[in-house]
Amino acid sequence: MALMIGSGPFGRDPAGTFNFPVDAPAHQLYLEPSPRRLRVVVAEQVIADTTAAMLLHETGLMPVYYVPLTDVRQDVLEATDHQTHCPFKGDAAYWSIRVGHELRVNAVWSYPDSLDGAPPLEGLVAFYPDAVDAWYEESERLTAHPRDPYHRVDVVPSDRHVTVRVGDRVIAESRRPTMVFETSLPARTYLPADDVELDRLEPSDTRTVCPYKGSTTRYFSIRTDDGLLEDAVWVYDDPLPEAVGLAGLLAFDDDQVTIDVEVDRFTV
Repeated sequence: MALMIGSGPFGRDPAGTFNFPVDAPAHQLYLEPSPRRLRVVVAEQVIADTTAAMLLHETGLMPVYYVPLTDVRQDVLEATDHQTHCPFKGDAAYWSIRVGHELRVNAVWSYPDSLDGAPPLEGLVAFYPDAVDAWYEESERLTAHPRDPYHRVDVVPSDRHVTVRVGDRVIAESRRPTMVFETSLPARTYLPADDVELDRLEPSDTRTVCPYKGSTTRYFSIRTDDGLLEDAVWVYDDPLPEAVGLAGLLAFDDDQVTIDVEVDRFTV
């Protein structure tokens, strides 16, 4: 997310300014080695195990792990006739994964002859995350896409005055928010539950996963006179260690509500 997405330096809308002219194609690829041990599991069997993984960063996309084919069990791979074409990387070949009675069709791809100007992808393969049962970086199970090593999340207590409105009605107000500064994303405020009109919230079945903050265990919709604002509030009950300060705090979707953040200047 940090390098190639959003307001990152090589994203489509970079927030900063270089001190040199950038004469580069609009779509960029950057391949770098990862020092982390990576394992891929299907049907309770490790089918790939490497300390030589490569991480591909690509404009507008999340990073993707590529693994040396030599570090993948050959007995579980079955070549298929499926092919796709990427205008930046070339023609992709595919394999299915068969482990016992489990078959994951076209779950693995590679670029055996990558295009001129693309990073050297020959001899490397990638896996669709939803086609395998688990990924591990060292002994930690990944919850979503690979984490970008240039991405960080800072969770900082604040004394800004935050007001959340639906139309003209105030539904949350706090002078003890927690600010989240996440690479390439706008700053976001999380509020204590005591500072929110909880009786206006209705639980939702929606669940999402963030590789940097953790599983979003609860979403809420906001009940208004005109109906529901769907999934407009969320809370991390059990965030990852780097975001533990978010536990139990509520965040609001600023596309559905109005969030005013004020500062009492020159005060401590």
